[in-house]
Amino acid sequence: MDNMNLNKHISGQFNTELESVRNQVLVMGGLVEQQMNDVIDAVHAQDKEVAKRVVERDRKVNSLEVSIDEECTRIIAKRQPAASDLRLVIAIIKTIADLERIGDEAKQVAHMVIDNANKTQPPLVSIEHMGRNVVKMLHDSLDAFARMDVEAAIKIHASDIKVNREYESVVRELMTFMMEDPRSIPNVLKVLWAARAMERVGDRCKNICEYIIYFVKGKDVRHIDSNEMESLLK
Repeated sequence: MDNMNLNKHISGQFNTELESVRNQVLVMGGLVEQQMNDVIDAVHAQDKEVAKRVVERDRKVNSLEVSIDEECTRIIAKRQPAASDLRLVIAIIKTIADLERIGDEAKQVAHMVIDNANKTQPPLVSIEHMGRNVVKMLHDSLDAFARMDVEAAIKIHASDIKVNREYESVVRELMTFMMEDPRSIPNVLKVLWAARAMERVGDRCKNICEYIIYFVKGKDVRHIDSNEMESLLK
């Protein structure tokens, strides 16, 4: 907790509770990151069994969100945190909500792999490459959360532009594929939805970066431009 510049409390138990819930977030984040890595591997190999495991493990992600949320509610009710402590609890509650949704996106991509197995569909190299970049963005976001690193959060936040551009490129490729082979449209639409799910993971990572900035700086940066965000480092 010291490396996050958190206040020390008269109650050592309060420090322990905050540290515990923060560690639970990192455990949940690690599981979600594994889900994303596995589903990208499933896309690459068109492996239905790996995809099915991703779908099945989503229940564990959901369970972690509920337990962490309940612990945060208990801390608010019992400790009545203020200032940076309250911001930390709020940031955690919002972060786990986005992590849970990232898990849902991984599950959607997994369903695409399962549904499209052995069917005509476009080459998936572009969506796989996009997925690898999104997984890196997620990994870096979790690392920034662990260290509450504002500078890293701002850099990661800006990197979503690259993900958006890749998504637009994938959409153009898929549209071309559908025009050339109209029979493929139902399966290609599933790939398109999977690509959209990947793009949304990038958006969720941006959100996590914004929560880091909110905790450390006490400023809500959800609707400010990149220049104003970078000014927070000065």
